[in-house]
Amino acid sequence: MVEFPKGFTSHVANIGIKDTTNDLVIVAADKPVAAAGVFTKSRFAGPSVDISRRHVENHAARAVVVLSKNANVANGPQGLSDAEEVVAGVSQALHCDPSDVLIASTGVIGRRYPMDRIRAGLAQVPKELSGTDAISVAQGIMTTDTVHKIAEAAVAGARIVGVAKGVGMIEPDMATLIAMVFTDAAVIGDDLDRIWRRVIDRTFNCVSIDSDTSTSDTAVVLASGAAGRVDLSDFEVALESVCLSLTKQVARDGEGAEKLIEVHVDGARDREQAKTVAKAIVNSPLVKTAVHGADPNWGRVAMAIGKCSQYTDVDPEAVVIRFGDLEVYPRPIDERDLSKLSDYMRSHDIVIHVSLSTGNQAATVWGCDLTDGYIRINADYTT
Repeated sequence: MVEFPKGFTSHVANIGIKDTTNDLVIVAADKPVAAAGVFTKSRFAGPSVDISRRHVENHAARAVVVLSKNANVANGPQGLSDAEEVVAGVSQALHCDPSDVLIASTGVIGRRYPMDRIRAGLAQVPKELSGTDAISVAQGIMTTDTVHKIAEAAVAGARIVGVAKGVGMIEPDMATLIAMVFTDAAVIGDDLDRIWRRVIDRTFNCVSIDSDTSTSDTAVVLASGAAGRVDLSDFEVALESVCLSLTKQVARDGEGAEKLIEVHVDGARDREQAKTVAKAIVNSPLVKTAVHGADPNWGRVAMAIGKCSQYTDVDPEAVVIRFGDLEVYPRPIDERDLSKLSDYMRSHDIVIHVSLSTGNQAATVWGCDLTDGYIRINADYTT
Protein backbone atom coordinates (compact mmCIF):
# COMPACT_ATOMS: atom_id res chain seq x y z
CA MET A 1 0.00 0.00 0.00
CA VAL A 2 1.18 3.52 -0.85
CA GLU A 3 -0.85 6.11 1.02
CA PHE A 4 -1.77 9.41 -0.55
CA PRO A 5 -0.19 12.56 0.88
CA LYS A 6 -2.23 14.30 3.56
CA GLY A 7 -5.35 15.99 2.31
CA PHE A 8 -6.35 13.51 -0.43
CA THR A 9 -8.80 10.61 -0.52
CA SER A 10 -10.12 8.47 -3.36
CA HIS A 11 -12.90 6.31 -4.72
CA VAL A 12 -12.17 3.47 -7.16
CA ALA A 13 -14.82 1.22 -8.70
CA ASN A 14 -15.87 -0.85 -11.68
CA ILE A 15 -18.93 0.60 -13.41
CA GLY A 16 -18.81 -1.63 -16.50
CA ILE A 17 -17.36 0.72 -19.10
CA LYS A 18 -15.75 -2.23 -20.90
CA ASP A 19 -15.02 -5.18 -18.62
CA THR A 20 -14.90 -6.22 -14.96
CA THR A 21 -11.74 -4.31 -14.02
CA ASN A 22 -11.92 -0.98 -12.21
CA ASP A 23 -12.62 1.91 -14.57
CA LEU A 24 -13.83 4.83 -12.42
CA VAL A 25 -11.30 6.73 -10.32
CA ILE A 26 -11.91 9.87 -8.27
CA VAL A 27 -9.22 11.56 -6.19
CA ALA A 28 -10.29 14.59 -4.18
CA ALA A 29 -9.05 17.14 -1.67
CA ASP A 30 -11.14 18.53 1.16
CA LYS A 31 -11.30 21.89 -0.57
CA PRO A 32 -9.95 23.53 -3.75
CA VAL A 33 -6.15 23.35 -3.72
CA ALA A 34 -3.28 24.54 -5.91
CA ALA A 35 -3.21 22.68 -9.21
CA ALA A 36 -1.53 22.67 -12.61
CA GLY A 37 -2.10 20.75 -15.79
CA VAL A 38 -0.47 20.14 -19.14
CA PHE A 39 -2.37 18.56 -22.01
CA THR A 40 -2.03 17.19 -25.51
CA LYS A 41 -1.57 19.56 -28.43
CA SER A 42 -3.52 17.21 -30.71
CA ARG A 43 -6.07 18.93 -32.95
CA PHE A 44 -8.35 15.98 -32.16
CA ALA A 45 -8.17 16.54 -28.41
CA GLY A 46 -11.11 15.03 -26.56
CA PRO A 47 -13.64 16.96 -24.45
CA SER A 48 -11.97 15.73 -21.26
CA VAL A 49 -8.87 17.66 -22.29
CA ASP A 50 -10.86 20.75 -23.27
CA ILE A 51 -12.78 20.77 -19.98
CA SER A 52 -9.76 20.17 -17.77
CA ARG A 53 -7.66 22.74 -19.61
CA ARG A 54 -10.38 25.31 -18.95
CA HIS A 55 -10.99 24.30 -15.33
CA VAL A 56 -7.32 24.44 -14.32
CA GLU A 57 -6.63 27.85 -15.87
CA ASN A 58 -6.94 29.43 -12.41
CA HIS A 59 -4.33 26.95 -11.07
CA ALA A 60 -6.78 25.44 -8.59
CA ALA A 61 -8.86 22.26 -8.42
CA ARG A 62 -10.71 20.10 -5.92
CA ALA A 63 -10.82 16.71 -7.64
CA VAL A 64 -9.81 14.60 -10.62
CA VAL A 65 -12.05 11.94 -12.18
CA VAL A 66 -10.66 9.37 -14.62
CA LEU A 67 -12.70 7.07 -16.83
CA SER A 68 -10.59 4.30 -18.34
CA LYS A 69 -11.18 2.14 -21.41
CA ASN A 70 -13.13 4.83 -23.29
CA ALA A 71 -11.44 7.99 -24.58
CA ASN A 72 -14.69 9.76 -25.56
CA VAL A 73 -12.93 11.43 -28.48
CA ALA A 74 -14.42 12.39 -31.89
CA ASN A 75 -18.00 12.18 -30.63
CA GLY A 76 -18.96 15.76 -31.45
CA PRO A 77 -21.25 17.89 -29.25
CA GLN A 78 -22.70 14.75 -27.64
CA GLY A 79 -19.27 13.70 -26.41
CA LEU A 80 -18.77 17.12 -24.82
CA SER A 81 -22.21 16.95 -23.21
CA ASP A 82 -21.44 13.49 -21.81
CA ALA A 83 -18.12 14.64 -20.33
CA GLU A 84 -19.77 17.68 -18.78
CA GLU A 85 -22.41 15.41 -17.25
CA VAL A 86 -19.67 13.27 -15.68
CA VAL A 87 -18.05 16.38 -14.19
CA ALA A 88 -21.41 17.60 -12.91
CA GLY A 89 -22.09 14.20 -11.32
CA VAL A 90 -18.75 14.20 -9.51
CA SER A 91 -19.20 17.79 -8.34
CA GLN A 92 -22.64 16.94 -7.00
CA ALA A 93 -21.26 13.95 -5.11
CA LEU A 94 -18.46 16.07 -3.62
CA HIS A 95 -20.63 19.17 -3.06
CA CYS A 96 -18.32 21.42 -5.03
CA ASP A 97 -18.49 23.60 -8.11
CA PRO A 98 -18.12 21.72 -11.43
CA SER A 99 -15.27 24.06 -12.36
CA ASP A 100 -13.26 22.54 -9.50
CA VAL A 101 -13.33 19.09 -11.11
CA LEU A 102 -10.79 17.91 -13.69
CA ILE A 103 -11.51 14.94 -15.94
CA ALA A 104 -9.37 12.52 -17.94
CA SER A 105 -10.37 9.67 -20.23
CA THR A 106 -8.39 6.91 -21.90
CA GLY A 107 -9.28 4.10 -24.25
CA VAL A 108 -10.87 3.57 -27.65
CA ILE A 109 -11.50 6.67 -29.79
CA GLY A 110 -14.87 7.29 -31.45
CA ARG A 111 -17.09 5.51 -28.96
CA ARG A 112 -19.50 7.29 -26.64
CA TYR A 113 -19.43 6.79 -22.92
CA PRO A 114 -21.97 4.16 -21.77
CA MET A 115 -23.83 6.91 -19.90
CA ASP A 116 -26.43 4.67 -18.24
CA ARG A 117 -23.64 2.71 -16.53
CA ILE A 118 -21.72 5.86 -15.68
CA ARG A 119 -24.78 7.51 -14.15
CA ALA A 120 -25.39 4.42 -12.05
CA GLY A 121 -21.74 4.38 -10.99
CA LEU A 122 -21.68 8.04 -10.01
CA ALA A 123 -24.84 7.53 -7.95
CA GLN A 124 -22.83 5.07 -5.83
CA VAL A 125 -20.03 7.51 -5.01
CA PRO A 126 -20.03 7.92 -1.21
CA LYS A 127 -20.68 11.31 0.34
CA GLU A 128 -17.21 11.20 1.87
CA LEU A 129 -14.37 9.50 0.04
CA SER A 130 -12.34 7.20 2.26
CA GLY A 131 -9.74 5.54 0.03
CA THR A 132 -6.12 6.27 0.87
CA ASP A 133 -4.25 3.72 -1.27
CA ALA A 134 -2.66 5.24 -4.36
CA ILE A 135 -1.93 1.78 -5.80
CA SER A 136 -5.65 1.15 -6.33
CA VAL A 137 -5.83 4.43 -8.23
CA ALA A 138 -2.84 3.46 -10.38
CA GLN A 139 -4.55 0.16 -11.17
CA GLY A 140 -7.90 1.81 -11.87
CA ILE A 141 -6.57 3.97 -14.71
CA MET A 142 -4.91 1.10 -16.61
CA THR A 143 -5.98 0.02 -20.08
CA THR A 144 -3.46 -2.16 -21.96
CA ASP A 145 -0.80 -1.57 -19.29
CA THR A 146 0.62 -4.83 -17.96
CA VAL A 147 1.59 -3.29 -14.60
CA HIS A 148 0.46 -0.28 -12.61
CA LYS A 149 2.84 2.66 -12.40
CA ILE A 150 3.47 4.55 -9.17
CA ALA A 151 6.31 6.55 -7.61
CA GLU A 152 6.86 8.62 -4.47
CA ALA A 153 9.35 11.00 -2.90
CA ALA A 154 9.72 13.10 0.24
CA VAL A 155 10.83 16.69 0.66
CA ALA A 156 11.21 18.47 4.03
CA GLY A 157 8.37 16.63 5.74
CA ALA A 158 6.09 16.68 2.71
CA ARG A 159 5.34 13.77 0.38
CA ILE A 160 4.81 13.49 -3.36
CA VAL A 161 2.96 10.52 -4.86
CA GLY A 162 2.41 10.05 -8.59
CA VAL A 163 0.59 7.54 -10.76
CA ALA A 164 0.57 7.16 -14.52
CA LYS A 165 -0.77 4.97 -17.28
CA GLY A 166 0.27 4.62 -20.86
CA VAL A 167 1.87 1.97 -23.02
CA GLY A 168 0.86 2.91 -26.56
CA MET A 169 0.00 5.95 -28.70
CA ILE A 170 2.76 7.77 -26.86
CA GLU A 171 4.94 10.42 -28.46
CA PRO A 172 3.95 13.22 -26.12
CA ASP A 173 3.74 16.76 -27.32
CA MET A 174 3.35 17.54 -23.64
CA ALA A 175 3.20 14.56 -21.29
CA THR A 176 2.31 10.90 -21.04
CA LEU A 177 -1.20 9.55 -21.64
CA ILE A 178 -2.47 10.09 -18.10
CA ALA A 179 -0.38 11.18 -15.13
CA MET A 180 -1.60 12.43 -11.78
CA VAL A 181 0.67 13.66 -9.00
CA PHE A 182 -0.44 14.62 -5.50
CA THR A 183 1.53 16.37 -2.80
CA ASP A 184 0.86 17.81 0.65
CA ALA A 185 3.54 20.47 0.17
CA ALA A 186 2.29 24.05 0.26
CA VAL A 187 3.02 25.54 -3.17
CA ILE A 188 0.99 28.39 -4.63
CA GLY A 189 -0.69 27.74 -7.96
CA ASP A 190 1.47 30.01 -10.11
CA ASP A 191 4.68 28.49 -8.76
CA LEU A 192 3.29 24.99 -9.11
CA ASP A 193 2.39 25.62 -12.76
CA ARG A 194 5.86 26.91 -13.65
CA ILE A 195 7.59 24.03 -11.87
CA TRP A 196 5.24 21.45 -13.38
CA ARG A 197 5.88 22.63 -16.93
CA ARG A 198 9.64 22.51 -16.46
CA VAL A 199 9.48 19.01 -14.96
CA ILE A 200 7.15 17.77 -17.71
CA ASP A 201 9.57 18.97 -20.37
CA ARG A 202 12.46 17.04 -18.82
CA THR A 203 10.54 13.82 -18.12
CA PHE A 204 7.20 12.90 -19.70
CA ASN A 205 7.99 14.99 -22.77
CA CYS A 206 11.04 12.77 -23.30
CA VAL A 207 9.30 9.40 -23.60
CA SER A 208 8.14 7.79 -26.83
CA ILE A 209 6.71 4.35 -27.48
CA ASP A 210 5.53 4.50 -31.07
CA SER A 211 5.81 8.14 -32.30
CA ASP A 212 2.02 8.66 -32.12
CA THR A 213 0.56 11.51 -30.05
CA SER A 214 -2.60 10.69 -28.12
CA THR A 215 -5.78 12.72 -28.30
CA SER A 216 -6.15 12.44 -24.53
CA ASP A 217 -2.77 13.26 -22.97
CA THR A 218 -3.34 14.71 -19.51
CA ALA A 219 -0.84 15.38 -16.74
CA VAL A 220 -2.00 17.14 -13.58
CA VAL A 221 -0.54 17.92 -10.17
CA LEU A 222 -2.47 18.94 -7.04
CA ALA A 223 -0.93 20.34 -3.84
CA SER A 224 -3.02 20.24 -0.65
CA GLY A 225 -0.57 22.26 1.45
CA ALA A 226 -1.31 20.10 4.50
CA ALA A 227 2.39 19.54 5.27
CA GLY A 228 3.39 23.19 5.05
CA ARG A 229 5.84 25.11 2.93
CA VAL A 230 8.95 23.62 1.36
CA ASP A 231 11.92 25.03 -0.50
CA LEU A 232 10.78 25.30 -4.10
CA SER A 233 14.10 24.14 -5.55
CA ASP A 234 14.08 21.05 -3.35
CA PHE A 235 10.43 20.47 -4.25
CA GLU A 236 11.21 20.61 -7.98
CA VAL A 237 14.01 18.06 -7.58
CA ALA A 238 11.72 15.68 -5.69
CA LEU A 239 8.86 16.18 -8.14
CA GLU A 240 11.19 15.46 -11.04
CA SER A 241 12.38 12.24 -9.40
CA VAL A 242 8.77 11.03 -9.20
CA CYS A 243 8.02 11.97 -12.80
CA LEU A 244 11.28 10.49 -14.09
CA SER A 245 10.49 7.19 -12.39
CA LEU A 246 7.02 7.19 -13.97
CA THR A 247 8.52 8.09 -17.36
CA LYS A 248 10.85 5.08 -17.27
CA GLN A 249 8.03 2.82 -16.06
CA VAL A 250 5.91 3.92 -19.03
CA ALA A 251 8.77 3.30 -21.47
CA ARG A 252 9.57 -0.11 -19.99
CA ASP A 253 5.92 -1.19 -20.23
CA GLY A 254 5.41 -0.06 -23.83
CA GLU A 255 2.97 -2.29 -25.67
CA GLY A 256 4.73 -5.58 -26.34
CA ALA A 257 8.02 -4.16 -25.06
CA GLU A 258 10.83 -6.37 -23.81
CA LYS A 259 13.65 -3.82 -23.54
CA LEU A 260 14.09 -0.26 -22.29
CA ILE A 261 15.99 2.07 -24.62
CA GLU A 262 17.68 5.18 -23.26
CA VAL A 263 19.19 7.63 -25.75
CA HIS A 264 21.50 10.34 -24.45
CA VAL A 265 22.66 13.03 -26.86
CA ASP A 266 25.26 15.55 -25.70
CA GLY A 267 27.65 18.01 -27.29
CA ALA A 268 24.66 19.65 -29.01
CA ARG A 269 24.30 23.33 -29.85
CA ASP A 270 21.10 23.55 -27.78
CA ARG A 271 18.71 21.26 -25.96
CA GLU A 272 16.24 21.27 -28.83
CA GLN A 273 18.85 19.87 -31.20
CA ALA A 274 19.88 17.21 -28.68
CA LYS A 275 16.27 16.19 -28.03
CA THR A 276 15.32 16.12 -31.71
CA VAL A 277 18.23 13.84 -32.60
CA ALA A 278 17.56 11.62 -29.58
CA LYS A 279 13.90 11.28 -30.54
CA ALA A 280 14.86 10.43 -34.13
CA ILE A 281 16.94 7.55 -32.78
CA VAL A 282 14.48 6.20 -30.23
CA ASN A 283 11.56 6.44 -32.69
CA SER A 284 13.33 4.70 -35.57
CA PRO A 285 11.62 1.36 -36.31
CA LEU A 286 14.97 0.05 -37.56
CA VAL A 287 16.77 0.98 -34.35
CA LYS A 288 13.92 -0.42 -32.25
CA THR A 289 13.86 -3.74 -34.11
CA ALA A 290 17.65 -4.04 -33.96
CA VAL A 291 17.46 -3.61 -30.19
CA HIS A 292 14.69 -6.19 -30.01
CA GLY A 293 16.67 -8.70 -32.05
CA ALA A 294 19.98 -7.95 -30.30
CA ASP A 295 21.40 -7.11 -33.72
CA PRO A 296 24.68 -5.12 -33.38
CA ASN A 297 23.72 -2.96 -36.36
CA TRP A 298 24.96 0.38 -35.04
CA GLY A 299 24.72 1.86 -38.53
CA ARG A 300 21.00 2.32 -37.95
CA VAL A 301 21.81 4.90 -35.28
CA ALA A 302 24.01 6.76 -37.77
CA MET A 303 21.09 6.65 -40.22
CA ALA A 304 18.70 8.12 -37.64
CA ILE A 305 21.10 10.97 -36.86
CA GLY A 306 21.59 11.63 -40.55
CA LYS A 307 17.90 12.04 -41.31
CA CYS A 308 17.86 15.14 -39.07
CA SER A 309 18.98 16.97 -42.21
CA GLN A 310 17.88 20.37 -40.92
CA TYR A 311 21.01 20.43 -38.72
CA THR A 312 23.69 21.37 -41.22
CA ASP A 313 26.15 21.98 -38.39
CA VAL A 314 26.27 18.25 -37.60
CA ASP A 315 29.48 16.96 -39.17
CA PRO A 316 29.52 13.14 -39.48
CA GLU A 317 33.29 13.13 -39.00
CA ALA A 318 32.88 14.78 -35.57
CA VAL A 319 30.00 12.63 -34.28
CA VAL A 320 30.70 9.88 -31.73
CA ILE A 321 28.30 6.93 -31.26
CA ARG A 322 28.46 4.59 -28.27
CA PHE A 323 26.40 1.67 -27.02
CA GLY A 324 26.87 1.69 -23.26
CA ASP A 325 30.59 2.39 -22.83
CA LEU A 326 31.57 0.88 -26.16
CA GLU A 327 32.43 3.37 -28.91
CA VAL A 328 31.34 2.07 -32.32
CA TYR A 329 31.91 5.21 -34.43
CA PRO A 330 34.10 6.83 -35.67
CA ARG A 331 36.65 4.41 -34.21
CA PRO A 332 36.42 1.22 -36.28
CA ILE A 333 35.39 -1.80 -34.20
CA ASP A 334 37.11 -5.14 -34.60
CA GLU A 335 35.64 -8.63 -34.22
CA ARG A 336 36.23 -8.60 -30.47
CA ASP A 337 34.36 -5.31 -30.07
CA LEU A 338 31.59 -6.59 -32.31
CA SER A 339 31.23 -9.59 -30.01
CA LYS A 340 31.05 -7.26 -27.00
CA LEU A 341 28.37 -5.21 -28.77
CA SER A 342 26.38 -8.34 -29.55
CA ASP A 343 26.51 -9.34 -25.89
CA TYR A 344 25.46 -5.85 -24.82
CA MET A 345 22.50 -5.84 -27.22
CA ARG A 346 21.08 -8.84 -25.38
CA SER A 347 20.67 -6.70 -22.23
CA HIS A 348 17.22 -5.64 -21.03
CA ASP A 349 18.36 -2.00 -20.77
CA ILE A 350 20.12 -0.47 -23.79
CA VAL A 351 21.85 2.93 -23.57
CA ILE A 352 22.76 4.69 -26.81
CA HIS A 353 25.08 7.67 -26.34
CA VAL A 354 25.68 10.16 -29.15
CA SER A 355 27.97 13.19 -29.02
CA LEU A 356 27.29 15.71 -31.79
CA SER A 357 30.23 18.09 -31.24
CA THR A 358 28.13 21.15 -32.11
CA GLY A 359 27.95 22.67 -28.61
CA ASN A 360 27.62 21.77 -24.94
CA GLN A 361 23.92 21.01 -24.43
CA ALA A 362 22.32 17.60 -23.82
CA ALA A 363 19.03 15.72 -23.62
CA THR A 364 17.95 12.20 -22.69
CA VAL A 365 14.87 10.36 -23.97
CA TRP A 366 13.40 6.94 -23.27
CA GLY A 367 11.57 4.37 -25.34
CA CYS A 368 11.33 0.64 -25.97
CA ASP A 369 11.96 -2.00 -28.59
CA LEU A 370 9.46 -2.87 -31.31
CA THR A 371 8.14 -6.40 -31.05
CA ASP A 372 5.57 -8.62 -32.73
CA GLY A 373 3.62 -8.21 -29.49
CA TYR A 374 3.10 -4.52 -30.26
CA ILE A 375 1.69 -5.42 -33.67
CA ARG A 376 -0.69 -8.01 -32.26
CA ILE A 377 -1.99 -5.73 -29.50
CA ASN A 378 -2.74 -2.91 -31.91
CA ALA A 379 -3.97 -5.06 -34.78
CA ASP A 380 -6.63 -6.51 -32.48
CA TYR A 381 -7.23 -3.47 -30.23
CA THR A 382 -10.99 -3.04 -30.82
CA THR A 383 -11.80 -6.65 -31.66
